[in-house]
Parts: sequence; structure tokens; C-alpha cells
Amino acid sequence: MKAADLIQEISSINAYKSYGKVVKAAGLLIESRGPKAAVGEVCLIHTAHAARPVKAEVVGFYKENLLLMPYTEVRNIAAGSLVEATRKPLQIKAGVDLIGCVLDGLGNPLDQSELPKGLSTISAENEPPNPMHRPRISETVSLGIRSIDSLLTVGKGQRIGIFAGSGVGKSTLLGMAARNSTADLNVIALIGERGREVMDFIERDLGEEGLKRSVVIAATSDQPALMRIKGAETATAIAEYFRDMGKNVMLMMDSVTRVAMAQREIGLAAGEPPTTKGYTPSVFAKLPKLLERSGTSSKGTITAFYTVLVDGDDMNEPIADAVRGILDGHFVLDRSLANKGQFPAINVLKSVSRVMNDIVPNEHLTAAGKVRELLSAYYDAEDLINIGAYKRGSSKSVDEAISAFPAIISFLKQHVHEDSSFKDSLDRLMAEWGEP
Repeated sequence: MKAADLIQEISSINAYKSYGKVVKAAGLLIESRGPKAAVGEVCLIHTAHAARPVKAEVVGFYKENLLLMPYTEVRNIAAGSLVEATRKPLQIKAGVDLIGCVLDGLGNPLDQSELPKGLSTISAENEPPNPMHRPRISETVSLGIRSIDSLLTVGKGQRIGIFAGSGVGKSTLLGMAARNSTADLNVIALIGERGREVMDFIERDLGEEGLKRSVVIAATSDQPALMRIKGAETATAIAEYFRDMGKNVMLMMDSVTRVAMAQREIGLAAGEPPTTKGYTPSVFAKLPKLLERSGTSSKGTITAFYTVLVDGDDMNEPIADAVRGILDGHFVLDRSLANKGQFPAINVLKSVSRVMNDIVPNEHLTAAGKVRELLSAYYDAEDLINIGAYKRGSSKSVDEAISAFPAIISFLKQHVHEDSSFKDSLDRLMAEWGEP
């Protein structure tokens, strides 16, 4: 650090510390009389029985008191515990040495080891890039998943929602993309997952090779709501750090639904009224602020995948509807396809990539459209075909669809450890359904 910067840093240090006192604890919230602090700032709650102070964030006010929400469990906090203002929002560490690490929602190693030296300090919550400084999406990115690369092509800097019920293969699909993609590195956020599933994802879905080019942030379901929110923000901030280095980053968040549920918990505790199906207004304000942070910038790109857990496979529930309106496309995982043994269980007819038309040549679009037409014709007549009521020759398009259906299903199926490059997927698509 230069001498002038060091002098400025020393001059900015506040020689006085301001404290308040805890006066009430109810549910998720701690109420404190003082100190002076703004919403979003971090405070330290000093307790008699803990070696370290408890970090808490200001989430609101009640009359003249602060409403604080701790990042960890509300333990050892008593009436009269001192509350110290830090005058700063949550800050985390980022750097290339984090690649291969598994972190908690605050950016600390989950195995309780020490962070690598030489990391940069960054804010966990940032503003999205200026819309006028976002370049258009013009390049494809390969995920190594045949059905996506060929029929739902993704561009660098695109933001995609993966919509599915529980147990249909969201984590497996993310693992395949993390291992096989052509992105420079992956930032993976596991928000609200069961504790058991964290190691399952790292060892089974991601694998050793995938972890070597990934940063994993995990905030499990047993942790406080604020920690789950911070896990999503920390992952996005780390992805932004690498994007600003000029990298092409792949951000994966599983799941944005649990981020919304955590924000609902915070909103209800702070006194917000429940509105749409119990979700508070702050949930629908939080989603675009978080999701718009990814995408393109003047320096690099963040290609983002956000899983949406739809209750009862209802694709029109409030969170799914809100997320679909924010993102640049969506992939729908269909339970009926999974029950038939088709993996990945992507329903091509219900899925869309909104930038595909701008980034692939016309012959690619024509071949992909042909596959969609054949699938649509087959599924329209599927009931008649299954009961034997359809007679060959009744419809030329259905006859063609019946003949092509086995080849299409074979094309869409892909083993979890099978890597299909973008070129291989496109060559096979054009060979089967391209114009002669």
C-alpha cells in the first residue's frame, strides 16, 4: 500500500466506538436501543459466554430501536448485551486462490480452515451493471449437454431458470454443466439444501475435476434465513469479482426459491404484511436486484443458472412466475419424462432460450425447429398412438413424427458422465434433421 493511501486509511479510522444495548429478543429478531446504524450495516453483539461477538445485520427499526438479525443462531444473547456498530455492510474476501474451496454464506471456509492469504476485500451486495454498459449477447457457450447445446443454445452472459419439482434432476444437470462447460470457472451456490446433499453434490455431481475449477458456497436449510440470503449474495459477489477480471464465469444457484423463502422469513419477522400466497413485498423487490447482477458487463460475463423449485410441479406459482419474467430463458424439467427414464428430463417444447435466435446460424435454427415440430406432432397424437387408434397414412406429419421419435429420444438422452461437445452435438443434429 502506498504511503498516501495508508495515511488516508488511518485518517478515516473512527477513534470512538458507539455501543447500544439489547432490550428484546423475539423469534428471529434482536431489538437494541442504539447504536446509530443504517439498514444493511453489520453490528457486533458482545456476549459474556462467547469467545467472539455475534455478527448481526440491521434489517429495520421500531420506534427508535434497531431491529437486528444475527447471521448465526440466537444463543448467549441476553438483555443488556452490548451492541457495537461497525459502520460497514458485510464484506467478504475474493481471489483466484478461492478456486477449489467450499465456503459458507459469509465467505469463510466451511471446513473451518484459514482463508488463503492475499485475497481482496469486496462488498457482498453490489448494484447491477448499468444497462447502457451491458454488451449484447453474441457468443455461444457450450455446456456439454446435447439437448441444450443443440435445441436451447445458451449465450455467454445469458441468465437461465431451471424449473422443476423435487427429485427430477436439477442438481445432476448443474453438475453436468459445471464439469463439461467451456466457461473459465464456476461459482456454485447451494442455498437451503439439506446438509447431506452438500457432500453428495460435491463428490457425486461435481466430482474432483469439477471442484478444481469451481468455488462452492453452501448455506444449508438449518442455518438462519439471513445466512441463506447472504450465501446467494456472496456467491454473486465472487462471480462479479472474476467477471471484472475479464473472465467468463458460470454462476449456478440452487435454488432461488429458497432464497425467496428466506427473504419471506425476514420480511414477516420485520413486520411486513404477507401478500401473494404468503410472500412479502420485499421478496419481489429482492429477486430482480439479485438476478440482474449477473449477465454481461464491459469487462466479462456471468452466465447464470438459477433453479426454481416449483411446488406440486405448478409452473405458475408466484416465485416461478416472477423469476421467469426476469430471466433470459427457462428450462423445464418434466417429471413425466423422468419417470420414462429420459435424462436429462428437459421438456424441449416447454423450454426456451431467448437469445438463441441471435447467436446461431439459420441452418442450426431450422434443424432445431424441425425437431420441435416432430416432437409436437408426436405428443399431440400420443394418446391415439398408445391405444392403437391411429392409422398410418391419416397424417403425413404424424407418420413422420412416429418414424423419427426413437431417434429424437436417443438424441435427447445423455448419461450423466457423457460429455458431448458443442460441435459433436451440432454435427449430430445437422446429420439427422438438417436440410440436405
